[in-house]
Amino acid sequence: MTEHTPPRLARGALQLRVVVEAAEFERALAFYRDVLGLPEQEAYEGEGGARVTILDAGRATLELANPEQKRMIDEVEVGRQVAPHIRLAFEVTDAEGVTRRLAEAGAHVVAEPTETPWRSLNARLDAPAGVHLTVFQELDGPGDA
Repeated sequence: MTEHTPPRLARGALQLRVVVEAAEFERALAFYRDVLGLPEQEAYEGEGGARVTILDAGRATLELANPEQKRMIDEVEVGRQVAPHIRLAFEVTDAEGVTRRLAEAGAHVVAEPTETPWRSLNARLDAPAGVHLTVFQELDGPGDA
């Protein structure tokens, strides 16, 4: 750390954690952990059957979009308005293969992988636990544009 780099705590949040209530816990866990491939980081059980599993989704970002941007993204990726207020997006290395595996595991494909004007291959799915998600594959490597 240089003298110009603030300590990590001074930067603000250390982690983005999205918490989703999953009535069909085992199904959701198998889908996100085993099919999408998010490794289990921690798991806890409590009184009364309480359970939580924290899955590692890699680097987290918070993408804020105004209503016009949200509508434009829906149009490009799906051709109509479909996304709820919150949508999760997972970067993958094979959008077509991941979309196929997620569909086989019970996700509903809303839109097949579509190349976007910003050079990514994006698919939309409705997944277990009521999650609307995008899987996207960057088509250009760093420095390709």
